[in-house]
This record gives sequence, C-alpha cells and structure tokens, in this order.
Amino acid sequence: MAFSEKLETIKEKVLEKYQNLFQQIDCTAETNTLKVLDAMRINRVSEAYFHTTSGYAYDDLGRQKLEELYAEVMGAERALVRTQFVSGTHALATVLFGILRPGDHLLSLTGTPYDTMQTVIGYSNPSSGSLKEFGILYDELPLVNNCVDIDSIAAKVNSNTKMVMIQRSRGYSTRNSLTINDIKTICEIVKQCNPNCVCFIDNCYGEFVETLEPTQVGADIIAGSLIKNPGGGLALTGGYIAGKKELVEAASYRLTAPGMGDELGASLANHRSLFQGFFLAPHVVAQALKGAVFAAGLFQELGYQVWPSPEAKRSDIIQAIELGTAEKLIAFCGGIQRYSPVDSYAAPEPWDMPGYADQVIMAAGTFIQGASIELSADGPMRPPFNVYLQGGLTFEHAKIGIMSAAQSLESLL
Repeated sequence: MAFSEKLETIKEKVLEKYQNLFQQIDCTAETNTLKVLDAMRINRVSEAYFHTTSGYAYDDLGRQKLEELYAEVMGAERALVRTQFVSGTHALATVLFGILRPGDHLLSLTGTPYDTMQTVIGYSNPSSGSLKEFGILYDELPLVNNCVDIDSIAAKVNSNTKMVMIQRSRGYSTRNSLTINDIKTICEIVKQCNPNCVCFIDNCYGEFVETLEPTQVGADIIAGSLIKNPGGGLALTGGYIAGKKELVEAASYRLTAPGMGDELGASLANHRSLFQGFFLAPHVVAQALKGAVFAAGLFQELGYQVWPSPEAKRSDIIQAIELGTAEKLIAFCGGIQRYSPVDSYAAPEPWDMPGYADQVIMAAGTFIQGASIELSADGPMRPPFNVYLQGGLTFEHAKIGIMSAAQSLESLL
C-alpha cells in the first residue's frame, strides 16, 4: 500500500486539522444511537421478530415491529419498511403515485430533481408510466445561488398545490444539502401558504446525519433506501416510507393493491439484518461522514474545488469534488475500486445506467450491490466531471480508498 510521501503528509495534516469535527460527528452518533436504543427498548424488540415468513404473511410480527421501530425513531405516526422496494427511487415513486391524483399539482422546491426522479415525473425526461402520463401537473422552483429560493416559495405554492417535493441531498449537483433547520423553515412557509399541502422529503443520504429527522420538524412524509444510511450496511435491499398515518396508508396501496396496503408482504429475508443494520446505522453514518470530511480536506489541499467544504455543516453523506476531465473522473473511480473489499481487480467504465440521461461511471466494490452506504464513488460523464463520493462502513477503509483515488490522479501528471 504505497502512497506518495506528499499524500501521506497531507493526510496527517488533514486528520489533525479536523479532529474537532470528527469528535462532533461521534457525539451526534452517540445521540442517535441512544435514540435507536430507546426505541428498541420501548417497542420491546426480541429475537422472536427476526424470522422469515412466506405467502401472504398477514401476521408477519417482525415486519410490523420493524415498522413500529422506524416510526418511533423518525417521529412519525406510521412507517412502511419493506424489502419489496427495489430502490430509494421506487419508495419515492410509491409516495408520489400513492398520494397524487390526475389534475393535482406537484411542485419541486429544490430545483430539478435527481436524474432517476426526472423519469418518474416525466416532464424533462419523458418515460412510459410517468406522473405526466397520469395527468399530474408539475412545476419546479429554480435554485438561487445553489440554495432554495425561500423568498419565492409563497409565489409558487397556491391552493391547488397538492404536494411539494424537497430533495434533502445534493444529488448530482453542487448545491447545498438541506439541514433540518432548512427543512423546518421551508415546511413552515409552505403550510402558511396552503395548510393542506403535503410536504414530502426525499430523505436519501440524510438519515442520522443530524439528531432529528424531517418528520420531527414539520414534514408530512419522507422516504428513502435501506441500502443507504438506515440499513447500516447490513440491509440486503429495500426502502422505507414514514410520516402521517393516512399518507403512508395511501402509499401502501400503491406498493401492493387498494384494500390490501401494508397488511401483507412476506419477509423472505431474515429480519435480523434489518434490525441490526438499523441499530448500527448511527455509527456507520458517522464513519461515512468522517470519510467525507477527510476527502474534502485532502482534495482541497490538492487544489480541487469541493462541495461541501470540510468545515461546512452537513446534512447528507455525499462529498462532491470537481475533477475537470473525463480522464480524471475515470481515474478517481478506479482508485476507489482498487481498494474495495469486493471486485478490487475490476476497472470501472462509463455505462448507460437505467434512469440517467448521461453515461455514469461508478466505483462500487461493495458487499451489497449498489449500496452507497459502503464506500463508493460515481458521477455522470458530463462537464465539469464532478465525482460524488459517499459511504464507508469504517473510517479506516474510507481513508485508504480516498488516498488511493488521490494517488490515481497523481499518476496522471
């Protein structure tokens, strides 16, 4: 494991410089771990809830207990936590199609959504079966200086606006992720304009980064992926929805069928990994966050533009780095892959990934395919060729992978 003397020197400088930030992240993890433990104690989690079920699974006690646990931790009335969700986008789409009806107005307050959500909506990226095909009206509020245009929300939200959609993370952009306080302010403004408007938060990459979740500060419903933050690196697949009872129920009818909702859905995989992953999630998220701070500090020292800066307040686990060329983007992902625990011999290449307008390159030598809570890096093959780094089950692995990525860039010089 031969990294250059220059990189080793910068590494030690960054680790010393941001030691206080690493300690703050650990404090947040401890607070969130206590929150999860309290919820497990209150809901009397036991081994009896870990077993699989089959068929209709009307009386899947483990599934019910897991959803009670998520609702408790998220400060929600009800939750839907299922391995039947194939991705975070699937969970988000289930909320949209479950609640919205033809003629309803959907408004994105965080500018243009993430690539895969654009195909779900169907306006900027037409797709069969999209919201547009079902007659859902759509509009978006452009960002101003990479931030939500708070002052213009009132002009966009009206009595016909059924739902506002708010993307917490930066996605494939350099905009700021939204803090819990940001989300609280936005929801308050929306409710002043239209008390009946549903505030829906795409919570992907944000769980356990702060000590509160959006449903604890005014959001009506949230959704995310289990192979990101809340799965703790152990969930094999799945997603979740949490929020007000009637909204989660409406979404459940889209997941299964009207009249059935969350009453059925077999747990073919052992629930143990979902309970244990949720328990580990605050710690694992902290590991990923420390890796993101380290990456920001290291690449800033190397002269690259980074978002967010190392010192910035974070509300998701994503670290964006502007690399400038396709060659550097490919080299960076190759460096991450080289020190991955799985498929380290593979060389990432750009490919036509479903749901994306541009080719995407992805380094993902992960135990669970596509699990972005594990150390991974990806980016669309378009200028300015930003790479988006996320995850890391351990800070040790994150440091090694990031150093390898930097070494790959050095080798191009």
